[in-house]
Formats: sequence, C-alpha cells, structure tokens
Amino acid sequence: MAEVTAEQAPQGVKKPASLTTVVAASSAGTAFEWYDFFIFGSLTQVISKTFFAGLNETAGYIAALALFGAGFAFRPLGALVFGRIGDRAGRKGAFLATVLLMGGATFAIALLPTYAQAGLIAPGLLILMRIVQGFALGGEYGGAAIYVAEHAPPGQRGWLTSWVQTSAAFGLFAALGVILVSRMAVGEAAFNAWGWRIPFAVSAGLLAVSVWMRLKLSESPAFHRVKEAGETSERPYVEAFGRWGNLKLVLLAFFSMMSAQGAVWYTSFFYIQVFMEKFLKVDAATINTLMMAATAVSAVFYCVFGWLSDKIGRKAVMLGGMTLALAFYFPGFHLLERAANPALAEASAATPVTVSADPAGCALQFDPVGKAAFVSSCDIAKSVLANAGVSYANQAAPAGAPTLIKVGGATVVSRDARGLDKAAAKTVKARVEGEIKAALLKAGYPAKADPARMNMPAMLGVLFVFVVAATALFGPLAACLVELFPTRIRYTALSLPYHIGTGWVGGFVPFTAFAIVAATGNIYSGLWYPAAFTALSVLTTLFFLPETRRRSIDA
Repeated sequence: MAEVTAEQAPQGVKKPASLTTVVAASSAGTAFEWYDFFIFGSLTQVISKTFFAGLNETAGYIAALALFGAGFAFRPLGALVFGRIGDRAGRKGAFLATVLLMGGATFAIALLPTYAQAGLIAPGLLILMRIVQGFALGGEYGGAAIYVAEHAPPGQRGWLTSWVQTSAAFGLFAALGVILVSRMAVGEAAFNAWGWRIPFAVSAGLLAVSVWMRLKLSESPAFHRVKEAGETSERPYVEAFGRWGNLKLVLLAFFSMMSAQGAVWYTSFFYIQVFMEKFLKVDAATINTLMMAATAVSAVFYCVFGWLSDKIGRKAVMLGGMTLALAFYFPGFHLLERAANPALAEASAATPVTVSADPAGCALQFDPVGKAAFVSSCDIAKSVLANAGVSYANQAAPAGAPTLIKVGGATVVSRDARGLDKAAAKTVKARVEGEIKAALLKAGYPAKADPARMNMPAMLGVLFVFVVAATALFGPLAACLVELFPTRIRYTALSLPYHIGTGWVGGFVPFTAFAIVAATGNIYSGLWYPAAFTALSVLTTLFFLPETRRRSIDA
C-alpha cells in the first residue's frame, strides 16, 4: 500500500506512517467487533439450551435466533448516535468508543449465569448485553469505512476499503476457529456445559490489541479539512434526513445496496448454518469446518472484487453479485440437501409427509417469553416434524377432527394435551414424538446426516458460489457508500441505511426464515425472505443507482 505523503495530509494533522497503518488499524478493530458478534450467531444452539431452558425446543431455538437478531435491531440507533459524533467531533473518537463498548459487552457474556442458575435473570442480562453489542456495532462499520476511504488516493478506494470488508471474514473465521478449538480442547459435553464461555472470554485480549492500534491513529484528512474550514454540520440529522436531496441518497443506498447486502450476506454465512444444523442434521463440527473454508476464501474475494470495482465500476460488480445470489438461492439449498444428507432427500421424494389437522387448532409456534403451551394435537405434531427437519404438506381437516400425520402408507394419530398438567402433557408429547419418529425411521428418514454419504466437495461448491455472490456485493460496497454522500454528513447518512440493511434485513434472516419454515412445513420456504429483498435491490440498482467510482469525496 502507498505511503501517506505530506501533500495528502492537511497542515497540522499528525501524519500516519502509511496507508498500511491506517487500513490495518481500522480493519483490525472492525474484525474484532465482527468476532464478538459472530461467536453468538455461531453458538445459537448452545445459547438456546443454556439461556432459554424454560421453553420447548422449537420455541427456545427461535428465541435464540430472535435474540441474535435483537442485537442487530439496535444497530440503527447506534448508527445515529455515533454517526452524529463522527460528523461533529471526528471519525477517530467515534469508532474508538464503539470498540470499547463492544468488547466490554462481549466479555461480560462469558460471566453471565445460566437459566438453571438464575432463572429469567439470565436471559434478561443476555438481552442487555446483545443490545449493547448491537448499539456499538452500529457506529463501528461506518467509521472504519469512511476513515480508510478518506485517506485513500483516487483510483484505489475500492481496493483499500475492501480490506475493511475482509474484516467480516477475519472476524467470522476467528470466531469459528476459536469455537472449533474450544470444542476439541474440552470435549462436546464440557463445551455445552461451560466451554461455550471460552470464545467470549478470549475477546478481552483482542480488545486490548484493537484499542492499542486505534490509539495510534489521527483524524482523517477529509474531515480535518471540513473542520478547519468551519463546515462541519451543526445538525447532521436535519441535513441527512430532513433535506430531500440527501434523504433521497439515504433511501437509494438502502433499496439499491443494503437490502441485498443484508439478505445475501447473512443467508450465505449464517442462515446456511442454521439450515445445515437444524434441517439437514449435519453435526456442528463439520459445519464449522466448512464455514471456515468458505470464510477463508471470502477474505481473498472481498479484495479481488474491491480492486475490480476500481477498474470497471462499483455498480456492475455489485449487481453481478446480488443477481447471482438471487438465481442460486433455491437451487443452491436443494443441492446442499442432496450433498449433505442424501438419505433425507431420498426419503422426502419417495415418502412425502402430510399433516391433516383442523386449522383452528394450529398455532404459530413462537413464544420467546415462554408463556404459551403448544399442546394441541396439531402443534405437537408440527413441533416434532420441525425439529426433525422434515418437510410436510398441510391439509385442512374438518373442525374437531384429530390430527393425522401420514408418512407414506403409515398414519400416526397425534394426541391433544390441552387441559392436562405439565407432567401429563409431557408424557403425551413424548408418546406422539416416539410414534412419529418411528414412522419416519421406518420410511427411511435419517435421524442425523451420515458423514460417510456426505459429498463434501459438492457442499463446498455450494458454499463457494454463495461466497462469490456475497463478496462481489460487499467488496465494493464501502467505497460506493462513501462516494455517495457528502463529507459533512457522511458518517450519519451512510451508517443508517447500512445498519438498517444489515441489522433489520440481514440480522433477522435466520429468525424469520426459520419461523416461516416452522409455520409452512417446507424447509425451503424461508428462502423467500432473502429472495424478496435481493430482488428489490437488483431492480433498484439496475435502474437507479449511479456509478460513483470517479467521484471526489472531498465535497
């Protein structure tokens, strides 16, 4: 990377030694914050059992996914708060504060009591820490991307800011790596009991390194020029969102880039893990290994596509990535099922499952506070099938008719546990579950994916296609966002659409997609959620997003 020359740095500004220092310090801090966020997403199954033990299995799992998304829900608020600080006081101070908040909240999770130890206090504290994490991350990305872009020479912004994008890969890779090593070091039983705390505790050391590196940075040249000229925004919220010219850019950024970014990236790197673990019954260690390989490849492609966007433009590269993802969602996940669990694919084709029930007795099985009891005959049947990862068709039965589960030529009659005490209801559920699982096993439905039949090259191939799509979209994205907005409101205006897209669209992909599957009975139906947002961005980018690579960012 090039040296920062005296001509590039404004008079009176402490001159960093090189762009390498600027990029490394910004990317390292961002990678650490992604690590913090990703260890939670990768431990959803353990978190659900540790902090939501009071819920049934399906509700507990969905609650854990919702909690993962809750951290994302607060990211736009963090974007507004830290965006205002960054636009008024400077980029450096804003993203130094975010890394301290994020690191403190992550380390605190390692010390939290479990549901068994503290009851509802445990999930309450966990929710609070997730909110702090999301709030902090809301101010992180925009600051790092802007800081690097405002140091970068013209013609290299795509390449240099793509290193900030790779921080997501480094953070995810580190999270998966620490989790995998911890599992191997203490064993699966101990990891589930207490070893899950290790990845959160490791964040303390990473925090120290990140803070030390960021303390070495000075303010960005572009912001310093604006500040010296007395042109910093006194009311960044009003300027960014109260003036149509700027608000139009905010809306354009969200609909053209960020809707797809949230959908594509979190489907490619997170929901695909949920799908393999929950529906395809692939063991956690295999999933971690696959995702580490995919993530390692992605680190290279972020930079490749960032560099390519400097040559041919941001729009063409990003549009290609989101279009590839849109075309591959459904074929890719079908291929993944056949490669990861061929026995499941064969059984689903040869012996489809049908649930015939009175619709009035079927509820949406989501209750994060644990107050509802899903004990109707319909709910019990669908809960068992959802947890088994089995797709099923729904048939409406006459009012008051018993719920029937048809597995090929076999029929299981579900039982109603409404009105029974907890012990009796549990006995009824266990009996129905045993009968359904016996019928599924007889029909060839596997309890777990067979490692001997897994086609690992094909599984990696599917993951790599999604990696190419996600990195082609994300690699040039930081440069395009920075180039879209004026300097005086850049931090505020850029951060909000970014974190609504990644936070509200992307963060809720695992939760929403899983909930759709549980409601419909089709393990592929959850893909309509990311597909809809991706299609929206494809059309908006194609017809409305301008090319930005030759724009000056000093205005």
